Amino acid sequence: MTHHIPTEPSYSWDQGRWLGVLAAAPAGEVKALADQLLPELHSYGPLEVVHNRTGLVMLPYRDTVRGAAFYLGEALVAEGHVRQAGLTGYGAILGRDLEQALAVALLDLAAQHGGFEGLLRPFLAGHEARQAQETDTLLRQVEATRVHMETF
Repeated sequence: MTHHIPTEPSYSWDQGRWLGVLAAAPAGEVKALADQLLPELHSYGPLEVVHNRTGLVMLPYRDTVRGAAFYLGEALVAEGHVRQAGLTGYGAILGRDLEQALAVALLDLAAQHGGFEGLLRPFLAGHEARQAQETDTLLRQVEATRVHMETF
């Protein structure tokens, strides 16, 4: 099957947004979707895995009082980087799951190709909504534990 490769990504979300959603989505679901899209991705040409590795990254933070930057520590991340037909797919996730990082990179590449919206858009929209709900629930739980000093 031959595809027309668009010069501009046709996916309406920005790349940072869909990568954030994919990085936080359950590993099994991300891997399953990448496996599902992989046969059709091959029709765009040879896939090159540039790298798939783990490493430590520094966690920067800004002091809210002085505004000075400092590092909270390090985090272990897995990183995947693929290339195909002039496009580059990238994925980074917390932890050491190299398959998940590579799956995120492949889905990033698929989103840039633009021919996979029927599968990607519902997956991303559903996970973004679920992640927003989970964040809202967590923030409400944190707010419920806040102590107001003027009540003492």
